[in-house]
Amino acid sequence: MKLTVVGCSGSFPSVDSPCSSYLVEADGYRLVVDLGNGALGNLQQHTGLYEVDAVLLSHLHADHCIDLCAYWVARNYRVEGCPDPLPVYGPTGTADRLARAYDMPEKPGMTEVFDFRDLGDGARLSLGPFTVTAARVNHLDCEAYGFRIEAAGRSVVYSGDTGVCPDLVELARGADLFLCEAAYTHGKETFDSIHLNGRQAGEHAARAGVERLVLTHIPPWTDAEHNRRDAAAAFPGPVDLARAGAVYEL
Repeated sequence: MKLTVVGCSGSFPSVDSPCSSYLVEADGYRLVVDLGNGALGNLQQHTGLYEVDAVLLSHLHADHCIDLCAYWVARNYRVEGCPDPLPVYGPTGTADRLARAYDMPEKPGMTEVFDFRDLGDGARLSLGPFTVTAARVNHLDCEAYGFRIEAAGRSVVYSGDTGVCPDLVELARGADLFLCEAAYTHGKETFDSIHLNGRQAGEHAARAGVERLVLTHIPPWTDAEHNRRDAAAAFPGPVDLARAGAVYEL
C-alpha cells in the first residue's frame, strides 16, 4: 500500500500545498481521499486524471471537496469522450451540494459524470484491494467521516476533520499509519467539536496504539512544528508533518 500526500493545508491552500487530498494505491488501484482547493493540479503529478478508480469525501466543506467541480469539467469535456461514471462516496446530499457549488441544476447535476454513493456510520466498502470502514467523527454539526483503509494486512487511518472523538480512537486501533488532523494549537483554540490540536492528536494516536502519526490539515497561520512537538510529547512513536508530495510505503 502506498499513501501520497497530494495536499495537506488546512482551511485554505498555503504557498506550499493545496488543501486536503490523499492518494492511496495498491495493486494498481487508485483511491483519492478528499479533493480540496487546488488539489486537482497536484494530483496530476502522481496519477493521470482518468486513472483514478474511486473518490472518498470525508465531508462537504470546500477545503475537502471543492475540486471535484474542476474534476467534473476534466472528465465531462475530455477530448476522447467522457469516461464511465466514477464512483464518489460521500455524505448524504453530496451530489446536490456539488451541483449547487457549480451553479448547475441539481438534476442531473454531475450524476452523468460521477456515480454518487452515500456513506453512513460504520459503512464498510470493498474497493478493489481495499476494505474501507467509515466512522462518524466530531466536526461541528455536519456529517463528517474518518476512514480506515486496509489492504494486504496494512492499514491507513485518516481522521478527516474532527474534534475530540473516542470513535476515532477505535477506528485507528493498531493502524500502521494514522493521518490525523491537528489544525489547532494547544492552549490557544479551545473548541471541542471542530478540530484537534497537536497534543490531542498525539493522545488519540497513543490511545489507539498506532505505529506512526502524520499530522495534517494544519492551516498556514499555525506553527506546524509547535504542533508536532506537542504531539510527540503525548505519543511515543514517530511523528511527521504531512507535506505535499510525501510518499509513505506500507
